[in-house]
Amino acid sequence: MYLRDRLFRRPVALAGPHPGWPLWTPAVDVPAGRVRLRPLTPADGPLWSAYRVADEHVLRPVEPTVDGSWADAHSHRAWRATVGSLRRMALAGVALPAAIDLDGRFIGQLTLGNVQHGAVGSCWIGYWVHSAAWNGGVATAAVALGVDHAFRDVGLHRVEATVMETNAPSRRVLATCGFREEGRLERNLHIDGRWTDHLLVGVTAEELPEGAVGRLHRAGRVRATGEAGDAAWHRRRPGGET
Repeated sequence: MYLRDRLFRRPVALAGPHPGWPLWTPAVDVPAGRVRLRPLTPADGPLWSAYRVADEHVLRPVEPTVDGSWADAHSHRAWRATVGSLRRMALAGVALPAAIDLDGRFIGQLTLGNVQHGAVGSCWIGYWVHSAAWNGGVATAAVALGVDHAFRDVGLHRVEATVMETNAPSRRVLATCGFREEGRLERNLHIDGRWTDHLLVGVTAEELPEGAVGRLHRAGRVRATGEAGDAAWHRRRPGGET
């Protein structure tokens, strides 16, 4: 069963096909619905563009500065360039991009980036979820699925993330998945037109013996696909989490 499927591996060297790519994960159930990670496709473009433009007011303050207008940076043409670039990085073995899928529909994006094998065995994780799906456990489940994929399928040892101190919802998502704060990075990313400090958080495979999804399952935050549920659980919205 996926929730109990945890393998700790020695550092591995990249040889042949990119481990863990294409990125597919099992599905888990959260109050908002059924969540899984899958490869991005060109067909995701219209929703990607619509969601990113609609959520400019919440995404722009926490994401890297874009060239030109927000609308131009998230046009259909921009999507084609984005998905093409991500695919090239995936084929080169340095990134694992994925769509966050909710009940069979694109709802956001997750990337495992700067993938390093061998003695380092690490990557970073980044993600966003359309605001219409907030407070239903979607982002938390997606991050947990991404972390488990990095450890189990890619063979990495550590996953890290950077998050603005003022971004309380994302900090809660990461903490819920087992990430711990390691320090502050001063003026390390150019966000919305200025250099901005970030907190560095990380988690290693040893800290999640049951997996990140297993951690959520034990806390009652996710259920395995097909696990008995009830209407009250699906109406539940974890306070302040996405």
